[in-house]
Amino acid sequence: MGELANCPECGTLFVKGAQTVCRDCYLEEEDKFQRVYEFLRKKKNRTATLNEVSEKTEVEEKLILKFMKQKRIHASSFPNLMYDCERCGNKIYEGKLCKNCIGEIQQDLDTEDQGQTIAEKEKSDTTGAYINVNKENRWSR
Repeated sequence: MGELANCPECGTLFVKGAQTVCRDCYLEEEDKFQRVYEFLRKKKNRTATLNEVSEKTEVEEKLILKFMKQKRIHASSFPNLMYDCERCGNKIYEGKLCKNCIGEIQQDLDTEDQGQTIAEKEKSDTTGAYINVNKENRWSR
């Protein structure tokens, strides 16, 4: 079951579940999504930029970006609908990170993984040898 939360848009108390906003704001968002979708369906509008879509539909850029990140609008189908990578700011069509940032993060993870593997190998190579002293205080192995 969901938890009680205040709607980030209007401040109304609602039960937070699958939706991140209250029912009224959700319905308003859906109406705005339909406006954006209908605008982009027209062939002449498919090359519009994010700013142009926002101006023509009177929908905030932030909300259009939300639709794109939720993959409700597939930016790869619209060549000029791009947004910033969350790490470096390069323009991207989908996801949160550009290919360069994904590659760098993967390389860092691989390097870290190799470092851990080497440390584990060194740790396992050192055997637990001990020296025993018998009753006559003589060293024995």
